[in-house]
Amino acid sequence: MHNSSAEALRTTGTCNGTTSSQPLSSEFSLGVLVLLAVLMALLALITILGNALVILAFIMDRNLRHRSNYFFLNLAISDFAVGAFCIPLYIPYNLTGKWHLGRNLCKLWLVMDYLVCTASVFNVVLISYDRFLSVTKAVSYRVQQGAASNPVVKMVAIWVLAFLLYCPAILFWEYVAGCSVVPEWQCYAEFFNNWYFLLCASTLEFFVPLVSVTYFNVHIFWNIQKRQRRGSVQEGEPLKSSSLSWRSCLLPRQGLSSVEAEDSVSSSMRPKKVSLVTESSSPSRGNSVTPENDLSTSFCAKTRSKLQQDKKIAKSLAIIVCVFAICWAPYTLLMIIRGACHGVCVHNSLYETTFWLLWLNSSLNPFLYPLCHVKFRMAFMKILCPQKFATLRSSSF
Repeated sequence: MHNSSAEALRTTGTCNGTTSSQPLSSEFSLGVLVLLAVLMALLALITILGNALVILAFIMDRNLRHRSNYFFLNLAISDFAVGAFCIPLYIPYNLTGKWHLGRNLCKLWLVMDYLVCTASVFNVVLISYDRFLSVTKAVSYRVQQGAASNPVVKMVAIWVLAFLLYCPAILFWEYVAGCSVVPEWQCYAEFFNNWYFLLCASTLEFFVPLVSVTYFNVHIFWNIQKRQRRGSVQEGEPLKSSSLSWRSCLLPRQGLSSVEAEDSVSSSMRPKKVSLVTESSSPSRGNSVTPENDLSTSFCAKTRSKLQQDKKIAKSLAIIVCVFAICWAPYTLLMIIRGACHGVCVHNSLYETTFWLLWLNSSLNPFLYPLCHVKFRMAFMKILCPQKFATLRSSSF
């Protein structure tokens, strides 16, 4: 998130520490100010409570502590910081057009705001990449469960990269330039109107992540479609002399490589006697009910279940990514345009609307979790409606 009030677009400072104009009073009437204050406070409250619920669910429910869900936890932490720190400090600045909390707190606020919003974007990329591996490279994904794939390492790396993108410039720009262009009563980054820096940083913060998550999603859907077509082809083929029918299992027929088989299903779903069953079966056992046939039937069911699970993963990821793109694209484009023309070609109210749209993304993410993930939905129900959860759980047994 890249903070500025509307006043910052019209008021600039000089390098000798003086300013070219005095702080302007709020352009809103009292009634509008009250309404805006209520809406902003409500957005902050929803962001805090929603993401706190995600964090609490992760702590209380062990079923959520899967490797990929750690990245959702990391996203919830960054979004929680937006609601708990960034929005509350911005509300009086936005309403009055003047920063009242001093330069040091201004620097801290800018660092936190840029940090947590950039981390939120990078977390979306990491979630997409993790889902991409789990769907398209299921076997290797499950094998990499050791220390090398520790999610905490990736979570920390996200925060380090997010810090390096903007925060050094926020902290040291004025010292390198030898002066500050920000008036005393304003709070925005020194590079606020530097078009070249904004273009480079926005490329790394938004455009590269957007291309990356689009690539991951396209390949996920392509992989699912490929597996469905493979299953449809096998579904329409006549039974071979083998006693086992693999028509719906989505595994390649005999003669294809084991690598292709591994790409179709995760190792956790592969029965231990598959090779024995497919190689030693004979026509004389055609329709007999044997342990091997029972095993293949179970295997087929698990394979179809895996495909359905991957479909749900793809749909949920697509929803989260689409919301991210809708919330971030308008601001990023306007920020670059405004930087190029120094704010004169972008109306303040339009820019401010896209600015709040970024923070809206942090409040929407917690609602996307239960919508897209059954485990999160059950964990939320366990916390918010324990009696209903207990009734539902008892009825399932």
